[in-house]
Amino acid sequence: MADFARSTHPGVAAQLARLAAISPSGDRLGLERITALLSRLGDPHLHLPPVFHVAGTNGKGSTCAFLRAALEADGRTVHVFTSPHLVRFNERIRVAGRLIGDDQLEALLSEVNDHAAGIEPSFFEVTAAAAFLAFARTPADACVIEVGLGGRLDATNVVPDPAVAGIAALGLDHQEWLGPKLMHIAREKAGIAKKGRPLVTMDYEPSATLAIEKVAEAAGAHLLMHGRAWGGRALPQWLEYWDETSRRLSPHTRQEERFSPPSALAGKHQYRNYLLAIAMLRHQDRVPVRTESLDMAGKLARWPARMQQLGSGPLRDLLPPSAELWLDGGHNESAARALAGWLARDALQGRPCSLVLGMLANKDADGFIARLAPHLRALVAVPVPGHDHHAPAALAALGARHGIADCATAPGPAAAVRMIAERGAGELTLIAGSLYLAGEVLALNDEVPD
Repeated sequence: MADFARSTHPGVAAQLARLAAISPSGDRLGLERITALLSRLGDPHLHLPPVFHVAGTNGKGSTCAFLRAALEADGRTVHVFTSPHLVRFNERIRVAGRLIGDDQLEALLSEVNDHAAGIEPSFFEVTAAAAFLAFARTPADACVIEVGLGGRLDATNVVPDPAVAGIAALGLDHQEWLGPKLMHIAREKAGIAKKGRPLVTMDYEPSATLAIEKVAEAAGAHLLMHGRAWGGRALPQWLEYWDETSRRLSPHTRQEERFSPPSALAGKHQYRNYLLAIAMLRHQDRVPVRTESLDMAGKLARWPARMQQLGSGPLRDLLPPSAELWLDGGHNESAARALAGWLARDALQGRPCSLVLGMLANKDADGFIARLAPHLRALVAVPVPGHDHHAPAALAALGARHGIADCATAPGPAAAVRMIAERGAGELTLIAGSLYLAGEVLALNDEVPD
């Protein structure tokens, strides 16, 4: 099925099969089809609660999780649209705080499919239209919407007047769609900028910064970039945040605000995502959020398969009781850099690390492995079922080329973890390389997102 969509609910499965039959294969960017489809459905995207729109190469999903956590800690009801799903298609659409139910999802997909004749919308466009219908029909205080691919031509970019837009970390990914260099990718991501609305970003290399500045200026957006309009840093016991709003809170002392570091999402790279979410909430004026709620977001945010330590389950229990099994959907060099930093600073503490790796064929496996290789004792490569992927033997060969001592292949995650346990290399095992692989792992360990 398109985008590896699946459901155990017969009605949802039937609509997904119908969608797969009418949708062209592969990704397609552009706003013409989604605009035409939404027009037939009554333009639900024009009747949404205040929208928090998030783009980026890495960290956009985590930023959405922090936004949702802060808004809900403040007593707000929140719609959320993210992608891809990990185990169940329903994970993409959260209506007023709850994953969409199967019956409602079946009805929405049926309605959208009924209106799609002659348009040939993509799988993602139909999914976005269904989400917008659900969000427009159910009262809520806010919508958190994650960009699917790029920004400028992404189906979510039909929202005309967001409360705020944000751009998380940038890196080289999807170059076949977004352009070969970081400046091209930055330009596409910045396409979510809207006239008169805040665009909150991290700091980037000069070429990417210049590209974002030009797009924001042309759109008439209010650009608020890290290091200029706002900033933050990690201190031993807290995160320090500042912007002109926070400085006005104490004009005589100019004391920056302090927030507890995020505790539920591992890795110091999450600090930046958390600070970005705080800055987005601070720089919009449609859904006021108390400082206390911003502080709670770091403790409450959950985002599966992003440096997630797996609990006891059929997969985890293949390892010794004292071992740790971690899961991350990172699949590009920028994600590998964050993972390597987490391993070096926080995780290893002198212990060996083994990596179970599966990657889609269009990802830079060499760059990914190169970043992680200095921290690895073993690599076991696996396939990613249902998708074009790097051959496990080729991944193992790349690992050996980058100096990893023990490189092997396995038919799947369970066999890989069992192999690591048998070799006594499982004190800390990391599974990474693909969100689709991550979904398989969560299902194997009975940790389905809810």
